[in-house]
This record gives sequence, structure tokens and C-alpha cells, in this order.
Amino acid sequence: MVPMMVGAAPFGVIFGTLVSSGPLHPWQGQLMSLTVFAGSAQFIALGLIAGHAGLAVVWATTFIVNLRHLLYSATLAPYVAKLPARWRWALAAVLTDEVFAVAYAHYRHAPPGAIGPHYFLGAGVAMYVNWQIWTLVGLLFGAAFPRLQSMGLDFAMVATFIAIVVPQLVALRFIAAALMAGVLALACAAWPYKLGLLAAVAGGVAVGVVLSRPWARRPAHAEATR
Repeated sequence: MVPMMVGAAPFGVIFGTLVSSGPLHPWQGQLMSLTVFAGSAQFIALGLIAGHAGLAVVWATTFIVNLRHLLYSATLAPYVAKLPARWRWALAAVLTDEVFAVAYAHYRHAPPGAIGPHYFLGAGVAMYVNWQIWTLVGLLFGAAFPRLQSMGLDFAMVATFIAIVVPQLVALRFIAAALMAGVLALACAAWPYKLGLLAAVAGGVAVGVVLSRPWARRPAHAEATR
């Protein structure tokens, strides 16, 4: 988790800095990190609040942005299905992009149910504490660096997402799904309320599902065994 935590640090500081110069009180910004714990959704919500958007718009937009967590949950579900409900709720609360990447990389090398939840929980708690710390740093010291958000530090999060995605590209269907999602994300970037992100997710999933069908994978398998 350490590289993921390092990548999230500037993102947390920038969020805290934006809160300190925006419409929310510092305690509200820290409370958002404590209860929401979703970096991209928090940034979007903060921008909408600053633009005087209605509560329904804020809720709907952040809901759409976080729909990707349904895919994360569906992927991890077989590995946690036998856990008590209290464990599943706790793990769901700390599930983020980075935590998913680390937890799935650990789980997928063993049959479902063979590995306990502690690795997953440890990764989630580490990222949760990390996010709270750097949000607080931004809230406390952001006013001293008013142009912090324009210094390009947010590229650390982009690099983190690259590090999450690239190791997953181990088969043609994964590469095709990633390319489709990327193309749609660029083509639909101007759509309101981040609907372009949802379109990119749907397109990537559709390509991945089609190429995962047995009839689509049989030629490659036959070639490999020849």
C-alpha cells in the first residue's frame, strides 16, 4: 500500500487546501473525508457545492462517479462471500481504487475463501488513515500555499492510477477493455455530471465481457496449446 499512499498524499493535501479556501468550514472538509472517503467524489462534490448546485445534483453526480465500486465489489465478492455481514460492511467502507488493486492482487492467487479478510482490512485502514492525515495537513497549512492546486501535484494520483491499471493488462481482452474505456472517456469528457465516465465504464465492461466469452477466447487457447 505504501506507493498508493504516497500517490494519494498530494491529492489529500490539495483537497484540504481547496476546502480551506472554499465554501465549507475546515471541520466540514475533514468530516467529508472521514465519512465519504472517496477522493474523486469529494473533489466533485466540493466543486458543485462551490457552484451552488442543489443537493440532488451533488448526490446524483457523486453516485455516478462512484458506480465503478459496483465492479470492484462484484470482483471481490467471491473472496469475501462467506464472511459475516459485519466483516463485509467493514471491508466495503474502506474499499477504494487503490485498496481494490492491492486486495485483488493478493486474493486472485488463491481459491475463493482460502484467504481471510485481514490483508484486505489492513490495506483499507492504511489508506483511510493516510487520507485523513493529508486532508488535515491541507486544511492546516493550505492557506500558506494558495496556489498549491496549480502546481501539478495532482499528477501523483494519475501516476497512481496508471500503476493500478497497467499490471492488470495481462490479456488481450483486458487491453481491449482499457482502450475502449480510454477512448470513450476522452470522447465523452464534455458530458455533464461526469456521465462520460459512466459511458467509459459501460463500454469497457461490454468489451471485456464480449471478449471473455468462450467462443472469443478459444482461438487464442488453441494457438497456445498447439
